[in-house]
Amino acid sequence: MKKRWISLYVENDVGVLAKISGLFSGKTYNLESLTVGTTEDATVSRITIGLNSDDITFEQIQKQLNRMVEVIKVLDFTTIPTHMKEILFVKIKNCTKQEINEIFQIASVFKASVVDYGADSILLECVRTETKNNDIIKLLTTQFKNVEVVRGGSVAIESISMSDR
Repeated sequence: MKKRWISLYVENDVGVLAKISGLFSGKTYNLESLTVGTTEDATVSRITIGLNSDDITFEQIQKQLNRMVEVIKVLDFTTIPTHMKEILFVKIKNCTKQEINEIFQIASVFKASVVDYGADSILLECVRTETKNNDIIKLLTTQFKNVEVVRGGSVAIESISMSDR
């Protein structure tokens, strides 16, 4: 099993996302990340999907997606250079003043933004790669007790240069 990334251009119509996610659930493929948004063309949406799969299953998924009428284009991002980021919100509650200072330092190191805070709570926003976001979650959940995590799926676009960003 290997982490795979696929990007789809699809018709921006009601029910298209349900059909695509239904394809995955019907075959018992688990989506680890799913992000959808309109493109520069209001009639087209772009879907970025992350999943774990073997080579044979992944090839089958691509073929099934290519057969769907609503799918305009299927791109395999698994091995090509891309710019990929996900949004992460982490709320830490019931903190002491010392813990809040420590959280500010952690946010600085991880290039996270403090987007809200109160007397004993702090809300961080981090737009980084999935791996970097995993690292900050691991650190915060081991250091602090009341941690709430909300993640958005990854979005990706092909690199212009030849290296990953």
